[in-house]
Amino acid sequence: MKEILFISDLHLSQDYPDSLSRFKDFASNLSNEVEQIFMLGDVFDFWIGDDGAKALGHHEIERLLHNISSSGIELFFLPGNRDFLVGMNFAHRTGCKLLPDPSVLEIGGERVYLTHGDALCTDDIEHQTNRHTMLSSKWRVAFLNKSIDERLETAIALRKKSESSKRNKPSYIMDINQSYLENVMREKQVRTVIHGHTHRPAIHTFNLDGIEAKRYVLGDWYTQNSVLTFRKGEFILE
Repeated sequence: MKEILFISDLHLSQDYPDSLSRFKDFASNLSNEVEQIFMLGDVFDFWIGDDGAKALGHHEIERLLHNISSSGIELFFLPGNRDFLVGMNFAHRTGCKLLPDPSVLEIGGERVYLTHGDALCTDDIEHQTNRHTMLSSKWRVAFLNKSIDERLETAIALRKKSESSKRNKPSYIMDINQSYLENVMREKQVRTVIHGHTHRPAIHTFNLDGIEAKRYVLGDWYTQNSVLTFRKGEFILE
């Protein structure tokens, strides 16, 4: 098997030109060894529906994604809390294959749990409540029935509210709940988890019922490229 890359939390937006530039460089300079790329959510800072890509200035990003998938690299998109409205029209335009959050896939002969990560942050009650509301079909239909301008206004307001709320929370509340994670891993029969969301890149090794388990946390792209690479049977966080 060649290389498999995992990225998340690029938060692509016209407001973050450095992140856009990093992704353009990444997309244009992929190694011939790359076979698959998994994007684990919050690739976009927010998403207002597949018909709103042009309004957000993301047509060039879609073109880059299409170039990657057309080159023979398999592209997978697992939604985050910022871009959970990505749908099939986006997938058709870019060649991405949509994955549900969470997904369990076999990588290198091992079952691996892939998730954006926010569902594991169970101590953040406010976030979980908002997540439950916005993932409901009722909220989704009501939002997508608004005009693009109305959706954009709502998305910006929600983003500002979220940023304000985070400033008033202790950092541990916004991290994953280890006990909850371990229960999920037992249920799904996995020993490896890969996620983003927390913006705290690290490799956590711990004991799960007498067996070594690992949690790989992807970083954001505000100041650097954060990429987890599966190469020659091992994961490398760069």
